[in-house]
Amino acid sequence: MKVAVMALSGGMDSSALLLRLLREGYKVTAISFNYGQKHVLELNCARMLVDYLKQQQLSVTHHVADLTSATALFESHLLKGGDEVPKGHYEEDNMKATVVPNRNAMFASLLYGTALSIANAQQTKVEVVLGVHSGDHAIYPDCRPEFYRALEHAFAIGNWDSERVSFTLPYLNEDKTSILRDAEVSSEKLNLEFNEVFKRTLTSYQPDDEGRSDGSTGSDVERILAFHALGREDPIEYTTSWDEVLANALEIERKHRDEVYRERLTDLQYHVTREAGTERAFTGEYWNEKRPGTYRCICCSALLFTSTMKFDSGCGWPSFHTEHKEANILRVEDHSHGMHRIEVRCSQCDAHLGHVFNDGPAAYGGERYCINSASLEFEEQTGDEP
Repeated sequence: MKVAVMALSGGMDSSALLLRLLREGYKVTAISFNYGQKHVLELNCARMLVDYLKQQQLSVTHHVADLTSATALFESHLLKGGDEVPKGHYEEDNMKATVVPNRNAMFASLLYGTALSIANAQQTKVEVVLGVHSGDHAIYPDCRPEFYRALEHAFAIGNWDSERVSFTLPYLNEDKTSILRDAEVSSEKLNLEFNEVFKRTLTSYQPDDEGRSDGSTGSDVERILAFHALGREDPIEYTTSWDEVLANALEIERKHRDEVYRERLTDLQYHVTREAGTERAFTGEYWNEKRPGTYRCICCSALLFTSTMKFDSGCGWPSFHTEHKEANILRVEDHSHGMHRIEVRCSQCDAHLGHVFNDGPAAYGGERYCINSASLEFEEQTGDEP
């Protein structure tokens, strides 16, 4: 049997990870940590989830480790006695105030020690499995892959029998949405109710005494958007309605992305993609582009077209008779400028791309995607590519 030791915070990611391990047949030892966090109610969620799993005949060994004496001198907005947790988007710099110094190093050290003890007692290999994901990398240095590579190396040279213990980070390149999708798969395979699992989780960094959040901190926004991306309503209780917290999260996301786009895009690219502008005919970079390659959204890099779909329509803008099967380009009724047209937008980031008309090549369905060069990023195909 495969054996794993993991950190179970009581939050969304680690709960999904626990389901994944059970789904894959691991014997799991889960450790929760009380490190003086303001959201210590998450430990109750961890306990409730383990109890629920046991009721479903799924066994988990669970321990709670008290680290409050060790962290009493630490400074962080996330800890009791710290300033208020910042509100806003998870990726904004102010979220750095929620970093707890050396937190994951402490957790990993205790998990590794537990794993090594189990490995030696049972003469077996043990995996230390952690739920860190790509969304953590920007703000939390101790969630980055290079940190765990260095940590694993340090633990290996600092312990006898370390060949029996390894780190596993299954969500390292995933985001919150894909983690929830994985939990959907696990819930189905384990015959669990998805909502029953996640109503026993807490993601907010600053909940009220009843464990409810107003949905405005960065961790809340990230969670809310993940549930929304799956077409689900979060099963936990907020201080306001789901419609209100979702609207607030979407607005925070929109403002954050707008700031990112203003910083990264040229004035023309921003005007076209975010303000539905149009570049002048025959002025765009790709209207006469004939090299083989792919065309992606300038905002989010979603694949939209390939050069094999491009044709010379003579209109002065890049023209395509077909969109890539992965694009799922959105079509929107456009009645601006006294005309009736069909606007096309990126399905991933809602960037304005151009319009689609019914005067394209009949052999390909008769449509012409008239696209602004400013909305595109071209990647030339090299000779050794298929």
